[in-house]
Amino acid sequence: MAPDAAARPTRAELRVTAREQSRAQRRGAAKAATRTALLRVALPSMAALGVAGVAAVTVQGEADEQRAQAAGRAPEQAAEVPGDSPARAAAQQVLTAGGTDQASRGAARGPLSGTQPASTADGPAVDAAPAPAPAPEPVLPKVSLPVAQRGLGEMFGASGTHWAARHTGIDFPVDGGTQVLAVTDGTIRTQWNPSYGYMSVLKMADGTEAWYCHLRSYKIRKGTVKAGDVIAFVGTSGNSTGPHLHFEIRPAGGGAPVDPLPWFLAQGVDPR
Repeated sequence: MAPDAAARPTRAELRVTAREQSRAQRRGAAKAATRTALLRVALPSMAALGVAGVAAVTVQGEADEQRAQAAGRAPEQAAEVPGDSPARAAAQQVLTAGGTDQASRGAARGPLSGTQPASTADGPAVDAAPAPAPAPEPVLPKVSLPVAQRGLGEMFGASGTHWAARHTGIDFPVDGGTQVLAVTDGTIRTQWNPSYGYMSVLKMADGTEAWYCHLRSYKIRKGTVKAGDVIAFVGTSGNSTGPHLHFEIRPAGGGAPVDPLPWFLAQGVDPR
């Protein structure tokens, strides 16, 4: 009988071969699991290195490329270091994330320029309200009453035993010591007269004169005054029967006295 071209393995040999294959598969699976675990540990560690560690990996990779070019190989054909591609990818991710974070923080810290507008709780920022305009200067009256209290006593042209002819002015029956006021702007002078007693004469810009008579005392004896200024005080000096202010208006040039009431009314002031 001719021998077989190839002898069949025995059952014992088949069992040995199967065990060796099983061991080989287990060793291969263990190695693959070890490489996977190392890669998983290496990648987070690379991210934890920070910018300094990543820069070192990048420099190492550039050095490898330069050595590859010196050996006559193109950069893309240079031999890769095991695990180099995942490491460089991780480094690139760290650098990109760091640059984006720094750009975000830089944008959030925008530089302040000029004065920032005031913000409101219910809406967008609004400009501050402008400063209020200064209050206008109070307008002084052009003509004032000679005393603050209205009311007249003896009128112009009245007759009586107290005057040689007729009454040449109007009387304001007020208490002694009452303030006497300049009826308009002008200049003041003072004098004594046996009939008028102590008197102040206010000369206006057009030459018209206002006479204040029977005064007690003066506040301004001489000088420029404005309408409403206190110039003297009411008394009963001269030919007087009691405290009051005798007031006259005398035209420019020394003419005879005129009725003061129409003069006041023409100026928009009513002393009655």
